[in-house]
Amino acid sequence: MKLTKLALGVTLASLSLAACKQESAKTEGSTTTTTSDSTATEAIGDVVYVNADTLLANYDLFKDVRTRLQGKAQKAESDLKGKATAFEKEVGQYQQRAASMTNEQRAVTEQRLARRQQELANLNQSESNRLMSEESEEQKKIYDKVETFLKDYSKEKGYKMVLSYSRGNSAILYSDESLDITQEVLKGLNEAYAKEKDAPKEEAKTEAKKK
Repeated sequence: MKLTKLALGVTLASLSLAACKQESAKTEGSTTTTTSDSTATEAIGDVVYVNADTLLANYDLFKDVRTRLQGKAQKAESDLKGKATAFEKEVGQYQQRAASMTNEQRAVTEQRLARRQQELANLNQSESNRLMSEESEEQKKIYDKVETFLKDYSKEKGYKMVLSYSRGNSAILYSDESLDITQEVLKGLNEAYAKEKDAPKEEAKTEAKKK
């Protein structure tokens, strides 16, 4: 079971109105003229991008979630397979004894097997829906963490826009590698996740010391 790739969004961070006003004031107060080329370069410097494929492939939270969901999917599949095998065995036994059964016995048995078959179908659909719902919830959590991190990181660095690049599914056809902040973002996300995972352990140690 694979998690769907997250769309990191087109605009994930922007400068505050106050910051924009300060830049405007500086421009108005300066008598030095700027060329269109320098203006363009300055604007491009405020726009960076993140490689979504690389980010998801190396984000520890995503890898842990994927492993956990795959484990649940495999367990559900194994349980359903066991129930299906038992049902097939029951059907086989009925087929072997059907000739020696009365019409009433056959009718009762067939009705029971039909109900059992429907129960298995319902269980299969229910488990599928449950796993899809859990996957969707986990995706949202990951998206929210990435978005929150990028907002804070962009404010710190002064980026006005963070674009998402995914090979074969992106509006970005070309971009200078100097605008790629994937590794920086990945490092920050993994460090934050590592602290989040260690927090319960630290709390447990603190509680143990108190006792």
